[in-house]
Amino acid sequence: MTLKNQQISVLLPVPFDKTFDYEVSGQIPDIGTFVEVPFGSRSVIGVVWGEGSNTIEKSKIKQINRILPIQPIPKISIEFIERMAEYTITRKGLALKLLFGNAKIIEPKKKDAPEINHYNPNFSVPNLNEEQRNAADLLIANADKGFSVTLLDGVTGSGKTEVFCEAIAECLRLKKQALLLVPEIAMTAALINRLTNRFSAPPVVWHSGLTEKQKRLNWRAILSGEALFVIGARSALFLPYPNLGLIIADEEHEQSYKQEEMILYHGRDMAVLRANIGKIPIVLSSATPSLETVLNVRTNKYNTVQIQQRFGTALMPEVGLIDLRKHTMPASEFISPPLLDALKKNLSEQKQSMLFLNRRGYAPLTLCRGCGARLSCPHCSAWLIAHKSSNKLRCHHCDYNIVLPKICPECKAEDKLAACGPGVERIAEELYAKLPSARTAIMASDVINTPAAAQELVDKVLNKEIDVLIGTQIMAKGYHFPSLTLVGVIDSDIGLSGGDPRASERTFALLQQISGRSGRAMDKGTVMLQTVAPENPVINAIAKNLKNDFIDLELQERQSYNLPPFWRLISITLSCKQEDFVIQEINQLALKLNRFSKNTGVRILGPAPAPFSKLRGNYRHRLLLQAPKAFALSSFVKHFLNSVQVSPRIKLIVDVDPYNFL
Repeated sequence: MTLKNQQISVLLPVPFDKTFDYEVSGQIPDIGTFVEVPFGSRSVIGVVWGEGSNTIEKSKIKQINRILPIQPIPKISIEFIERMAEYTITRKGLALKLLFGNAKIIEPKKKDAPEINHYNPNFSVPNLNEEQRNAADLLIANADKGFSVTLLDGVTGSGKTEVFCEAIAECLRLKKQALLLVPEIAMTAALINRLTNRFSAPPVVWHSGLTEKQKRLNWRAILSGEALFVIGARSALFLPYPNLGLIIADEEHEQSYKQEEMILYHGRDMAVLRANIGKIPIVLSSATPSLETVLNVRTNKYNTVQIQQRFGTALMPEVGLIDLRKHTMPASEFISPPLLDALKKNLSEQKQSMLFLNRRGYAPLTLCRGCGARLSCPHCSAWLIAHKSSNKLRCHHCDYNIVLPKICPECKAEDKLAACGPGVERIAEELYAKLPSARTAIMASDVINTPAAAQELVDKVLNKEIDVLIGTQIMAKGYHFPSLTLVGVIDSDIGLSGGDPRASERTFALLQQISGRSGRAMDKGTVMLQTVAPENPVINAIAKNLKNDFIDLELQERQSYNLPPFWRLISITLSCKQEDFVIQEINQLALKLNRFSKNTGVRILGPAPAPFSKLRGNYRHRLLLQAPKAFALSSFVKHFLNSVQVSPRIKLIVDVDPYNFL
């Protein structure tokens, strides 16, 4: 859009919710153009957002420094940033940072020579079974019919990737850009290889681990429209696509889609918003869809297509429970006799196994048996996690770490510190003691933290260089190991405690996904869940394959307590290094909020300390707001916050639709 005025408004990537006016002496840039402008004592690159307000005297308004030689961002990106910032109560300047990060990404270099990938949508088309073909045909039919949301609900191992690849292929045939969102890009090296084989060229990748040059080349290829197929983490959603025709959100249930730092948003929900603005289809793929998505399907807001059988001759695994209350085991051991027997059998038959425990490190707690002291982080309300491989105690929230002491820091007693509870390192140690001939490897995010490291481990498993894989939830990210026929879950109950209203849903999804790693090829798989509560609805649903029954029960409970997906939640957290001061401020804020919300139907819970009441040296207290879905809660909170002042010593954090209640 061309502007007519010499005064323009510019949005800058700074923590403000407003644009700034500047004057142009020469050619007037279009909306979306990148310009360099003076801002305080420095120069900043921003984006032309519209006409200036014409309220600043000509003698006082500053001139832009220059117009960057880059094509303007598409109008749709501007609307997306505006609506995303409005919904998440984010300052627009911060939302702009999601689009280009910093000037180094957009400034061209003389030696830059982006490689343009030419995709063949018809290359290596797989033989789909009837269920897959029907699902693919439905997705293809939606390709040019405007906005739609479709849940691709298929059991683990059903070939959902091949199905949504057909939708991507149709998008490429229409010469439009396709975006595949994944929860954790570092763990998807095998997926990228599959996509490269499918389309005869690799997708353009976007994530925080890219080099500055890779980001610059990929960003510019996306803006120019030359990058037709992009795979990325949640941040890839905000790139300036001029011709986006399809979004796929793989594993849409994953909590990793929720951004928990700086700018808080849910990648899946913002992807639906982006598709709606662009009037394009979006596919949400999962074997364990989120309750938000399930409710939208049941209320006919979303379409759905189901795949209920595994691909080829593979069958769903048999799931058995091991009631730990019925087995006598030493306190220092965590692999039950039935699970150990199954591991021995698999090893003798040269089949692979997986042991799952969602705890990194060696032990979650180090305790002094002399005085009872628990070694905790000085900066966070958290215990220090023992990592025997590095001989350190580490905080997984702020990364504070110390060498494992030999003397208790409280009572000074020697040789009294004991590791309590298991982590994956401890399970690996126990397994080596019981099955010394088994070749093992640990798969956890602090060990496997790059695409290269993930691919190296995957290759070893595929080449049968590993007998038993021991790890955390990153093993549930869609890996396909044909020779893996046994999955053992060390502690199935680990995620069911605490006050998180999503604990049951999250545990069910994780156990279902990890169970799905077993028996994905010729040999039927087995899953063994160790538990002390086999009667728990989550454990029972996994064991008896009662997915829909569990969903019905969980939705009923959520509705009875006015929780998502039936009601909206927004949390307001105040954070400060002085505990007394943050308590004083949160109490004052609560009084004002109660007066402001009178007769609105908004419920206010708190104030109360956050479950992690101290994080990275800051004390945290919180208010939680509840309202029916039809109520414009984001607008309500924004108006309230605009009406009050909070001390500059306080950090105020607003989380719309919070997922992490810690």
